[in-house]
Amino acid sequence: MALGVCLLFDGRSERALRGLWLRLESQGVPTLHSHTHGRHHPHVSYVVLLDYDVEAVRTAVDALADRGGFDLTFDAIAAFRRGRVALVPAVPADLVPRQQQVVQAVRGSGALVHRHYEIGRWLPHSSLATRATTQQLPLVAAAAYEVLPLTVRVNRAALIDSSTARLWPLATLP
Repeated sequence: MALGVCLLFDGRSERALRGLWLRLESQGVPTLHSHTHGRHHPHVSYVVLLDYDVEAVRTAVDALADRGGFDLTFDAIAAFRRGRVALVPAVPADLVPRQQQVVQAVRGSGALVHRHYEIGRWLPHSSLATRATTQQLPLVAAAAYEVLPLTVRVNRAALIDSSTARLWPLATLP
């Protein structure tokens, strides 16, 4: 079980990303639409935690200043190990400092940060395919590049348990 501090999108942006998931699913490529419990939200994770106390994490993140909503423009895809393929955004100047502040806050709550989300190792992304084979990579790329560049609006944040899809809305958008 892992807990993410996740950036979530407005309705238009979420529909666009879910539409891309469905298009890939129709071509036989597994996405977050069908992954595990099938209740995933399009998102970008600031940090993923492996060991944590939900209330301590929530208190720590809610104590951060509300930095407000912002736009992200996805303009590339990345292929990760084990078949994960994701959209990669251009990074606004204040996104990395925002992520670093969140990591420091959750670490202060006693949480264990996943190594890929440590300060200096984070690669912001929004997952598309969860287990694409190398033969399916051209299908994923073709579908993604038909909609890219895609500008989405980040308008809220939440803690999300990836194993159950339980979501705790955050009071602020760090």
